[in-house]
Amino acid sequence: MNKNDEGTVILRVILGLTFFIHGLSKFQGGLSNAVGFFDSLGIPGFTAYVVAVIELIGGILLILGIGTRIISILFAVIMLGAIFSVKISAGFLGNGQMAGYELELALLAMSIFLSIASSSRFSLGNKLFPTNGKS
Repeated sequence: MNKNDEGTVILRVILGLTFFIHGLSKFQGGLSNAVGFFDSLGIPGFTAYVVAVIELIGGILLILGIGTRIISILFAVIMLGAIFSVKISAGFLGNGQMAGYELELALLAMSIFLSIASSSRFSLGNKLFPTNGKS
């Protein structure tokens, strides 16, 4: 294992765990709360279900290393939506009322990295669907 592989695995697992926990909390807190929050922002409430499922299932898949590029792109889209529809008005560090978008920006950068990085030898997806040395 080289250092790039090690770093990619660490980013993949941490990003997957972070999104999994966020998705799980949406389900545990009742999706109706998330739907209400999305509605209050002028975003159709059903998108809360879509986001929660992507976060929960995508987090598990990312931890395992299955569909890393696709899941990472979906996570990047979610982070862009969160930044521009909710967090941008609070600024980078927040405004005292709400946290800023620094976390979402870091998660976005991690997602973009994983969407363009070479497949890790240490992923279940690479074991199930070998690329024969291709990235």
